[in-house]
Amino acid sequence: MNWLTLPIASPDQRYLLAAISRQKQLTKPAGSLGELEQIAIRLAAMQATDKPNIDKVWISIFAADHGIAVAGVSAFPQAVTAEMVKNFVCGGAAISVLAQQHQAHLEIIDIGVACQLTELAIIHQKIALGSANCLTQSAMTETQLHSALQAGKEAITRALDGNSQLFIGGEMGIANTSSATAIACHLLNLSAEQLTGAGTGLDSLGIQHKADIIQQALDKHKDISPMPLTVLQYLGGFEIAALTGAYMAAAQQQLPILVDGFICSVAALVAVRINPDIKPWLIFAHCSQEQGHQIILNALEAKPLLNLNMRLGEASGAALAIPLLRSACALHTQMATFEQAQVSQN
Repeated sequence: MNWLTLPIASPDQRYLLAAISRQKQLTKPAGSLGELEQIAIRLAAMQATDKPNIDKVWISIFAADHGIAVAGVSAFPQAVTAEMVKNFVCGGAAISVLAQQHQAHLEIIDIGVACQLTELAIIHQKIALGSANCLTQSAMTETQLHSALQAGKEAITRALDGNSQLFIGGEMGIANTSSATAIACHLLNLSAEQLTGAGTGLDSLGIQHKADIIQQALDKHKDISPMPLTVLQYLGGFEIAALTGAYMAAAQQQLPILVDGFICSVAALVAVRINPDIKPWLIFAHCSQEQGHQIILNALEAKPLLNLNMRLGEASGAALAIPLLRSACALHTQMATFEQAQVSQN
């Protein structure tokens, strides 16, 4: 895991200042495009260019199962993970539709689904048939954690080989909101009740049961090291670790990252705890309806672009933000300046 300690450069300040200057010259009142201006400025600095664009978007969906699912923390059975992976491949899932609509490259990685999917045209990097039950032991061994982080790094290598200008990570795994909640609770020193949400659609009794189970896992591992990788190993899932690795590698390679909802934001929280220098490379797509997401965003001092009451996961919220980023870039690069349009500023 030595690669995790590699330095992360800041976005290029020269291009940031140039983008700020250009925004002041465009034919509009200063600040009138609101957050679209800030998106364009940030992307110009990240891409070190006067003409930011995200024509090529790479979406990696990591799929894995979770041992804690046996405690009944989800409204759906674990078999749904594999069934949804098949749905991704067949083009029937929300992210499949959105990726096609926005002409984004979509890849699916089996990093730990609890059955064999060798017949599917996906990337096979299965570490195990699901993580272990964190109620009784660590969710991953140290070796498994390293493998999951490395799988995320390899997704970024593929994205860069494809000349991608934006990376989106997504996840699929029944019970993964439980694992993500446990990680966030430990890192933020919060109780399970403060962060636990409906996940796949639990009712109030189901949410209370889920919170009780997560609290049991937290109590079981209350004495572990507060180091983010240790917390990830003991409470996390393979796909959450892969997302963390992908975010770290993307920032190291100066590839802008669009972060999806609750689970992806928890992976981003782990990455920020590993190296805070990653923060300027993270754009947060939306605030989900999952109860703890706003708390995670606050901890990250993040301002999401959208709030559509979504809680689907699988990178769907991030995919919906792609047109906003593209519009921000188009406005920044194609609008006329006051001088070009011969419009008076007085």
